[in-house]
Amino acid sequence: MNIIDTQRSWIEIDFNALHHNLDQICTLVSKKTIMAVIKADAYGHGAIAIAKDLEAYGIESFAVASLDEAIVLRENNIQGMILILGYTDPRLAYLLNKYQLTQTLIDLDYAKQLDQEGYFLQGHIKIDSGMHRLGEDYHDINRILAFYQFSHLKITGIFSHLCVADSSLQEDIAFTQQQFIHFQKLIESLKKRHCPIGKVHIQSSYGLLNYPKYHFDYVRLGIAMYGVASSLDAPYQNQIHLRPVLSLYSRIIHIQTYHQGDCLGYGRTYHFSRDSKIAVIPIGYADGYPRQLSNQQNVLIHGFFAPIVGRICMDQLMVDITDIPYVKIGDKVTLIGHDHNNSIRVEEISEHAQTISNEILSRMGKRLPKIYIEKGCFNYAKI
Repeated sequence: MNIIDTQRSWIEIDFNALHHNLDQICTLVSKKTIMAVIKADAYGHGAIAIAKDLEAYGIESFAVASLDEAIVLRENNIQGMILILGYTDPRLAYLLNKYQLTQTLIDLDYAKQLDQEGYFLQGHIKIDSGMHRLGEDYHDINRILAFYQFSHLKITGIFSHLCVADSSLQEDIAFTQQQFIHFQKLIESLKKRHCPIGKVHIQSSYGLLNYPKYHFDYVRLGIAMYGVASSLDAPYQNQIHLRPVLSLYSRIIHIQTYHQGDCLGYGRTYHFSRDSKIAVIPIGYADGYPRQLSNQQNVLIHGFFAPIVGRICMDQLMVDITDIPYVKIGDKVTLIGHDHNNSIRVEEISEHAQTISNEILSRMGKRLPKIYIEKGCFNYAKI
């Protein structure tokens, strides 16, 4: 590790943890079934590095959100099937063809527009089985059959999206079961009509780990692959052991003592009830660390919890180190990860920020360098 690269703040990505998670998940499904979801820069983990590692591991299918994300992967020699889950302007159909990408067909009208562009394309039909976001309604068999009539579109898959697979409420479990039933009945109906349906998928991470009895051609593996739950109250029902892949670190750049009665930071939101020693940490909300954590979250220094005091700034935050011995400028600060016998998980941060882990990870700023760790080795990369 080059110390110059870690004088501000940085992310560490543990490939050992990623491989462990994949090994665990492969006790439930085969490796060929995994469609690795690496949208939003692989949930902040670095899409290029993650995709390359996954291909070396044996993963052959990927999912991204946008055409731009897909092209970046192709231009970095990712060879596997890449499904674009979101919308691509039909006028860019030539790029879908050029880079051999698979486009989600969000409805029949959109499929018509793509077909009219005249490029031979591959697509997966999106089915609305109850989420009501994108897709053709599972009831409308005639519109779904029409997808198979286009001259320039080859249907290579069909899929849907579960909307409450992470919930333990009985009403949500019942709703999810109905989504499975609706989707399966549609697939059976299409098979009876001898439609070349291609690959079939509906499960994402929670769909697999909470409903493992269902088996389809793909599992769209996202948050679980990174060893994280979306929230503290959305645990996995399947008791496999997953490890967080991402850790977030910084260093102390300034230490100052302030007196009882003083105020701190923007808005003077923190008032000192005693003489206090404060450390400044060079990371802020422009790096993706939520401003909502002001005056409520801790960091770890020397294995001790240090509370954030005052409002988190764009590029810095302040912590109270009064009760932590031997702290000096340059000391490492853990914002997500382990330090001695204590740890801070991204699920805790998302709880305090009133959001989900997926958002916290995806917002990690591009200016944070990433260090990739495998078998005890460090590889610095700003990807």
